[in-house]
Amino acid sequence: MNDCFRQAASMLVLCPKGEQQLILLLHKPRKRDAWQLPQGGIEAGETLEQAAKRELMEEAGITDIEIIGKSERVYEYKFPASYRRFRPDHICGQQIGFVFARVDADCVVQVDNAEVDRFVWVTREELPKYLKRKEYIGLVQHLVEEALQCL
Repeated sequence: MNDCFRQAASMLVLCPKGEQQLILLLHKPRKRDAWQLPQGGIEAGETLEQAAKRELMEEAGITDIEIIGKSERVYEYKFPASYRRFRPDHICGQQIGFVFARVDADCVVQVDNAEVDRFVWVTREELPKYLKRKEYIGLVQHLVEEALQCL
């Protein structure tokens, strides 16, 4: 069987704070690349938007959102060989699509303390303090630009 990419969905969530829009980042309990946007696999029969909403609810407990758009960008990456050794399938990486949403300033985030153990609301300027891979920082900064155009 040929290797293939897992289809995944991610949600860039904006929250107003004064004149700024803050971005939600979630922390996964692992050593590398622990901070990221809410994301996860698209299940059979789900659209990109449905999967992004489900993942946001599962990872951050947020259900009251306004979808404001989606990106045409897809972020593709391959899993490292060290990770693939533990996968019993032919999935070689992920292709992630992105949905944009906004929440009210009083939005409550509740992480599950298992898959996700922390969260933070950050400004665009603070993204490099949390995101470590240059390619991912650039992607998220571009997505923020796109999302702001939808407001």
